[in-house]
Amino acid sequence: MTEHKEMLTILERQRAASLAEGQVSAKVRIDRIDRAINLLQTHGKHLREAMSEDFGHRSMHQSKLTDIGASISPLKHAKKNIRKWMRPEKRSTFPFSLLGGRGEIQYQPLGVIGCISPWNFPVQLTFSPLAGIFAAGNRTMIKPSELTPHTSELMQVLFSSAYDEQEVALIVGDAKVGIAFSSLPFDHLLFTGANSVAKHVMRAAAENLVPVTLELGGKSPVIIGKSADVQQAARSIMAGKTLNAGQICLAPDYVFVPEGQTDVFVEAARNSVTRMYANLKDNPDYTSIVNERHYDRLADYIDEARSSGAEVVELNPADDDFSQQQHHRIPPTLILNPEDDLQVMQEEIFGPILPVKTYSDVEDPIRFINERDRPLGLYYFGKDSNEEETVLNNTTSGGVTVNDVIMHIAQEELPFGGVGSSGMGAYHGHDGFKTFSHGKAVYRQSKLIARLAALIGPPYR
Repeated sequence: MTEHKEMLTILERQRAASLAEGQVSAKVRIDRIDRAINLLQTHGKHLREAMSEDFGHRSMHQSKLTDIGASISPLKHAKKNIRKWMRPEKRSTFPFSLLGGRGEIQYQPLGVIGCISPWNFPVQLTFSPLAGIFAAGNRTMIKPSELTPHTSELMQVLFSSAYDEQEVALIVGDAKVGIAFSSLPFDHLLFTGANSVAKHVMRAAAENLVPVTLELGGKSPVIIGKSADVQQAARSIMAGKTLNAGQICLAPDYVFVPEGQTDVFVEAARNSVTRMYANLKDNPDYTSIVNERHYDRLADYIDEARSSGAEVVELNPADDDFSQQQHHRIPPTLILNPEDDLQVMQEEIFGPILPVKTYSDVEDPIRFINERDRPLGLYYFGKDSNEEETVLNNTTSGGVTVNDVIMHIAQEELPFGGVGSSGMGAYHGHDGFKTFSHGKAVYRQSKLIARLAALIGPPYR
């Protein structure tokens, strides 16, 4: 395949440049980060316009917050901490340390990092990994999604204007190009996207024994405890569910409310949506579904739930008519007590649809969650510290936010990653630096131990 040969040539040139460079100074690493920050600050408006064009409509304010700002922040955080992270880490060599032996871990660049980024946050999930990749002293090749072509093509132009191809190369192309990209012999491969695609990526990487970090998704549950402020919980949940129209790997995917609280939650959710969006159909703050295929998929979820007898509650403050619209918009929609075999309860939703289930004892949602694949995120609302501890100790998820949703991803000094089917490995902050570095063990022998070793070696007596 021509594309594969061309990409392999770029990889080989980057690897050769990396080897020729040798030790990468903090100055060089900071310069690479500064250039990324400058691209975002200088061309943020153009990137936001490209994303909106790709989605049909995407809130410009949201894009400024979630893609531009959320990329600059980790880059600045890494820049601030690079010199500290680069220092060798002392390790105990007891009992040899008593005799002068010394141990440390030296962090070296891995070399060339492959990065496959998705369509839902096409700028943020392309630029923010560069914080750890550049901080660790690496070079990178990037394959962004073909579902956001305007954004991908603009990023290609921007990167080529600021970086030599031996430092950063962004490859545009369809799914076939993506398959060829994932089969390249990188020193590490970061993939962010769907579980179904991740299986193919991991299989291709295995052919070259390329280590992978997989940032996937899953059905992130919410438990509203009996001690929770339902009004506050609904505000947070609906803000998270409507951000990017729910097209977020960490979006709350279904919510458990205590028995007898369903009507309270529905009314609180309705009020929250009304406060955020007086209308939806032509609201510049409300984002469209990325394309017709995903729009039809979500519409099928709603139709199936309605046909099954589940109560479907559309949160549509202005009663907008969505049957005729320029863009693929879906109003926030609650599905009350759906059967577990419905698609909306089986598949990751990735849209503004929220199933609502009830429970009598907190052990019920815990059992439900543990019977399914481990989620990327889990959210608990409540004031009962014992119940909170019960939920945290008896569930396993990539991360947790208590009394809010999604926000653990915004903490640069908390590792972000999944577990089980929701992902493999983690990055962000210092953890990202370590993910994209080789921690090389170095032991320095003392003369005294060397002399003792000669005495206790063969021939044994």
